[in-house]
Amino acid sequence: MRMYDLIENKKKGMALTKEEISYMVKGFVNGEIPDYQMSAMLMAIYFQGMNDQEITYLTLEMAHSGDTVDLSPIEGIKVDKHSTGGVGDKTTLVVGPVVASLGVKVAKMSGRGLGHTGGTVDKLESIPGFRTAIPRDEFFDIVREQGIAVIGQSGNMVPADKKLYALRDVTATVDSIPLIASSIMSKKLAAGSDSIVLDVKTGSGAFMKSLDDSISLAEKMVSIGILAGRRCCALITNMDIPLGYAVGNSLEMTEAIRTLRGNGPEDLTQVCLELAANMLHMADKGSVQECREQAGKAIEDGSALQCLAAMVKAQGGDENYIWEPERFEEAKMLYEVKAPVSGYITHMDTEGIGIASVLLGAGRNTKDDCIDYSAGIQLKKKYGQRVEAGDVLAVLHGSDQDRIRAGADKFFSSCAIGDLAPAKEPLIYARVSDYGVERFS
Repeated sequence: MRMYDLIENKKKGMALTKEEISYMVKGFVNGEIPDYQMSAMLMAIYFQGMNDQEITYLTLEMAHSGDTVDLSPIEGIKVDKHSTGGVGDKTTLVVGPVVASLGVKVAKMSGRGLGHTGGTVDKLESIPGFRTAIPRDEFFDIVREQGIAVIGQSGNMVPADKKLYALRDVTATVDSIPLIASSIMSKKLAAGSDSIVLDVKTGSGAFMKSLDDSISLAEKMVSIGILAGRRCCALITNMDIPLGYAVGNSLEMTEAIRTLRGNGPEDLTQVCLELAANMLHMADKGSVQECREQAGKAIEDGSALQCLAAMVKAQGGDENYIWEPERFEEAKMLYEVKAPVSGYITHMDTEGIGIASVLLGAGRNTKDDCIDYSAGIQLKKKYGQRVEAGDVLAVLHGSDQDRIRAGADKFFSSCAIGDLAPAKEPLIYARVSDYGVERFS
């Protein structure tokens, strides 16, 4: 078997076999297939695509290229949730405890933020003492006892994805749906959960900017999950607007706590309840509607918040921060961005707002950058709302004048104010499952 022949076949639009994909992935990871040949294959895939079976073979081969997690020692159905990334997306901090408080195990491996998107691990590490790197046996024990644990991804999980992504990043092949789907799902399959709920973001702050592309990606990922023997569904959610009002690590932790107390932002609460309902449904806890009601009650009776506090304590964090979120460190400097004219907020470039938070110190441009947990943006007005000249649009949190200035300039250029109220956008566009695509708007 020769890599040259595989490239030639894919260039002509032919499907690769399971054996050919195995040869290709193993050879690339082992260094036997050089970057220039894999680059040619990636470009061929970019233009010719892959069918569902090919993508599944690729995903499984990538998933087994390094360490995998066997969650079978933990009794019961284990459910995972994955978001394709966004701004203000702190849903894991809410839906994980909600689902765990209702008896469904959540053994979650999360990532750090990069670029304009935030990461769950960074948010949790804004709690003093919280450990996201813990031994596997302890991870399992915490899931058994508390119902949930959230840790960082293992350094040797899915090495094929790390190598392929680095190559995609420099060969203009990042935005290929088969390659995106296999990258995401290889990590989810390696993590070992029985059921997976995907939160596929769409809009200006998402990787997939159009609804059609987001649905297409969701269909591919759900198909991979099902063909790999997992229960899987996806929600297509709005990322044309930041989710909630807080952007930044400790600010988002505080907002997640508020949401678990029952007084969080309406949009964040709605998306979290829908995700939690689908996770519970995937664990055979009832219909989606019944599970949505259960999730609401877990927030109302305080059991979900108690579950978060128990997890934080078990992972070495100071649980007092959950009961008293005012303990989180405050930024050294605050700056109010004010509306220059009266009107309606007609557009929010969500990616731009995410970049503004990075400029303030809340995120990182490279994986080695340090972050300021107290930095970020507290929105006061959002898309569609009426503002008067001089009204505060947002409060920026930062550590020095230069960062504040850079963040303010970027935030200001990311918002538009007009005379007419814009049309209201839905929060959840569709649900993708083995039954097909169910559109809500």
